[in-house]
Amino acid sequence: MVSLLPRAPYLASIPKSTSSSSSALRPLCMSTTSAAAPTAAAAPAEAAPSRQRKLPVLLFDVMDTVVRDPFYHHIPAFFQMSMKELLESKHPTAWSEFEMGLIDENELAKKFFNDGRSFDLEGLKTCMVRAYEYVDGVEDILCNLKQNNYEVHAFTNYPVWYQLVEEKLKLSKYLSWTFCSCTIGKRKPSPDFYLHAVHHLNIDPASCIFIDDRMANIEAAFSVGMIGLHFTNAEVLKKDLCSLGVEFEHVHQGQMQVQ
Repeated sequence: MVSLLPRAPYLASIPKSTSSSSSALRPLCMSTTSAAAPTAAAAPAEAAPSRQRKLPVLLFDVMDTVVRDPFYHHIPAFFQMSMKELLESKHPTAWSEFEMGLIDENELAKKFFNDGRSFDLEGLKTCMVRAYEYVDGVEDILCNLKQNNYEVHAFTNYPVWYQLVEEKLKLSKYLSWTFCSCTIGKRKPSPDFYLHAVHHLNIDPASCIFIDDRMANIEAAFSVGMIGLHFTNAEVLKKDLCSLGVEFEHVHQGQMQVQ
C-alpha cells in the first residue's frame, strides 16, 4: 500500500514540530487554510546540474480547470440536442478512444453516434475552438507560477485537438503539454498514467501537486502519493497553493527567467 504522507524534498526543511503534524502532511483535496504551510525549497535539477529544480512541480488538468470545456453546453447546441439526448445517442467509447489516440478524427466521425449518422466534423471543431476560453482567474495563477519559475505541466485526458486549444489560448506560455492522454495512451484516473508522470519527471510523487476538477482523479493521485487539490475556482486554488508554500510574490516582467 502506497503511503499518502508527503515525502517530498521540499518538505525536508520544515522543523520537526511542524512536520510531525498530520494536518500538515496529509495530501489535500480541498481548501486547507488551517494546515501548516511548508516552505518551498529547491532540489537539484537533473537536466541542468548548474541550476536548481524548484519544487513542487505542478500538474494541471486542463478542461474545466484551466480551460472551459465546451462539451456540456456548446456541443449539444451544435447538434441541436439536449445533453440527455446527446449522451443517449453518442457511442459509449468513441470519445475515450479518441482521447487515448486509438482512433483518429476521421474514425471518430464514423462512430461518434451509435447509429453511424454523419455530421459536420469541421463545423464541430470550429464550434469547440470558438468556445475555448480560460476559466476565470486561472491564467493569472499560471502566469504567476511561470514568473516564479515553477515547473508546470498539463496532465489531461484530451485528444489531439489539444492543439486547437493551444492555437487559441497559447497555454504553452505557462505550461508544457507533457502529459496528454492522446500521446501517452493512458487516461485518468488510471494509476498507470500518474506513475508514468512520476517516472518521466524523475521525482518523488509527494513533490507533485495535482489540480483537477474531478474528485475521482484527485483520489487516483492520492493513491500514488501525490498531493491533490480539488479545483472549484481560482480564488480557492490560490489559497490552497499558498497553504502548501507555493510562492505568489509578484515578479516584474524584466526579472522573469527564460526557461
